[in-house]
Amino acid sequence: MTSALVPPASPTHLAVLDDEADITTLLGTYLGSRGFRVSQTHSGRELMDLMAADPPALVLLDLGLPGEDGFAIARQLREHWRCGLVIVTGRGDAVDKVVGLEVGADDYVTKPFDLRELLARVKAVLRRILPAPPEPTAATALPPASTAASAQERAPDTRPCLRFAHWRLEPDARRLTSPTGADVSLTTGEFDLLLVMAQNGGRVLSRDFLLERTRGRDAAPFDRTIDVQVGRLRKKLEADIDNPQIIKSVRGVGYVLAPKVDGG
Repeated sequence: MTSALVPPASPTHLAVLDDEADITTLLGTYLGSRGFRVSQTHSGRELMDLMAADPPALVLLDLGLPGEDGFAIARQLREHWRCGLVIVTGRGDAVDKVVGLEVGADDYVTKPFDLRELLARVKAVLRRILPAPPEPTAATALPPASTAASAQERAPDTRPCLRFAHWRLEPDARRLTSPTGADVSLTTGEFDLLLVMAQNGGRVLSRDFLLERTRGRDAAPFDRTIDVQVGRLRKKLEADIDNPQIIKSVRGVGYVLAPKVDGG
């Protein structure tokens, strides 16, 4: 008989908001069979009650809700909770996609969708927002007695903080601190984009490069994603949005994080 040294991790909690019971049931069953805990909601009120009582790690949000503004719900989620947000909707117009990204969605999936693709997109967002699991050996192996004391004295390995123009970016904590010391809330996409730019400070980066580094294989076939996220970042970083000094545009190429970046 073997005994578990580490209790099994709790299933990642997802929430689905759609007014069609068939859709919520389908997603609840499918994602549940893939190891997630899924809460099904059918109105903005139900979702907000859930967020207050048992907030999920990620929300799958339909925009076409009778008598409700799906974009307003997305904005409310972004204002009050740090969770992944994937819009799943029948509204496939490019303008709707851009607006969805502008209000803070991490991804935008149109109906009808392939369940396997949706699962891959959900996992991709979760990989960006959830802490990495510990190494298997670290959870079970005990250090030799001769090294236990020194191991306790060593600080854990972490990626260095990045500083630019009196801003502080902490990759492991996924935290951005303003020059005044205030925490600045960023969406998953905003944080990933800023991190890539800070890691390549002073280099002009193309939209394609930024899209590939932040979204990888899940990149959508339209590059307005980067433009939208840069616009949102500028609103949070720049003293004068009309004359940006931190994230500068390079016409015909892409963007550059202009200030000097210090690590450590």
